[in-house]
Amino acid sequence: MESAPILTADQIRAALQEFSPHSAGVGTARAAAVSVAVGTDAAGATAFLLTLRPDEMRAHPGQFALPGGRVEPGETAVSAALRELHEEVGLRASKDDVLGRLDDYVTRSGYVITPYVVWAGDLTAAVANPAEVATIFLPTMAELDAEPRFIQIPESPRPVVQWPFRKFLIHAPTGAMIYQFREVVLHHRPTRVDHLDQPVFAWR
Repeated sequence: MESAPILTADQIRAALQEFSPHSAGVGTARAAAVSVAVGTDAAGATAFLLTLRPDEMRAHPGQFALPGGRVEPGETAVSAALRELHEEVGLRASKDDVLGRLDDYVTRSGYVITPYVVWAGDLTAAVANPAEVATIFLPTMAELDAEPRFIQIPESPRPVVQWPFRKFLIHAPTGAMIYQFREVVLHHRPTRVDHLDQPVFAWR
């Protein structure tokens, strides 16, 4: 795998401006938002922030996630994404730091998740809130540029995406959003992910 170039906030913003994100109507679903927080790691490489949820959490324990959560009443999706970024890993960002967004992803558990790509600067300043985050990872752009796997399961006619990260396989919704981020930002391909399903263990 070739090393991906170091990307600036302006380059990422430009790539996202070439992309027209799809919005899914919320309807009876619940609105949620996440941050794809991009910045630099300890070596100065461009990276993004990925978390592992504690095993003790009621919802989706032990699963990989992007910082995010439910959109509260009276709150916009982008405000929710920025609030959750601060609550979960202590990083503050403003709406001016939002570089763009990706497609909404509709989950099996009844959420419509809106992903915002946010420039968060020095990602090594992130500190995990132990109530919501067990581990923080900072995958580089080289690690982001990994070919996903698509598998079939008996329970769904839709392919299940698996994004490979180190010794793990990360599934949708997180894996789908990371895969689209890779496609749009690194390869300038308007790849859609709404047809990609989650594994059965994540349907709850």
